[in-house]
Amino acid sequence: MNTYQIAVVVGSLRKDSFNHQLANGLAQLAPAHFSFTHLSIGDLPLYNQDDDAQPAESVKRLKAGISAAHGLLFVTPEYNRSIPGVLKNALDHASRPYGQNAWAGKPAGVLGASIGASGSAMAQQHLRNVLAYLDAPTMGQPEAYIQVREGLFDGQGNIGAGSVALLQNWMDHYVAWVEKFAG
Repeated sequence: MNTYQIAVVVGSLRKDSFNHQLANGLAQLAPAHFSFTHLSIGDLPLYNQDDDAQPAESVKRLKAGISAAHGLLFVTPEYNRSIPGVLKNALDHASRPYGQNAWAGKPAGVLGASIGASGSAMAQQHLRNVLAYLDAPTMGQPEAYIQVREGLFDGQGNIGAGSVALLQNWMDHYVAWVEKFAG
C-alpha cells in the first residue's frame, strides 16, 4: 500500500483556532497510510513580485512542503465572506514566479469551520475558484460547511461524537480523491 504525505494549510493564525482543531481532528480520522504536515504561513512576507528572484526562506520552505506532498488539505475560516488574507498571500507566494506553481496537479480538499451559520461556505467557494486557476484538482463532494457549536470537539480537542460520522465520510472521500490523483 502506498503512503501519502498531505500538506495541511490552515487559513487562521489564531492560537486557539477552531480550524487548527478541525485539521488536527480530521487527521485522526484518516487511515494509517496518510500522514499530515502543517505548513506554516504566518511568517510569509506580503507577496511582492519584485522578490520572485530572491524569495524569503519562509517562501522556500512553503514551496518545498507543497512539493513534497501528495495532496493538499485546506482548512479555513471565513473572513468578510472570503478567505483570510494570510491564506491568499500563501497561495500567491507558492504559485509564483510564473511557471513555478507548486500547487499545480496536487489533489486538494477544502473545508472549514466558523461560528457563523454558513460555516465558511463563501470562503470555501472563493478558495475553490483560486485553486481551479492554480490547477489543483479540488474535491467537489461531499462539501463540509462546519458551524462551530458546543460538541464539535470533545474535551481533548478530538472531533465530538455528534460530528464524527459527517467528518469521517468527508475524510473517506478525501482519501479516495488523493489516491485517485496521486496514486
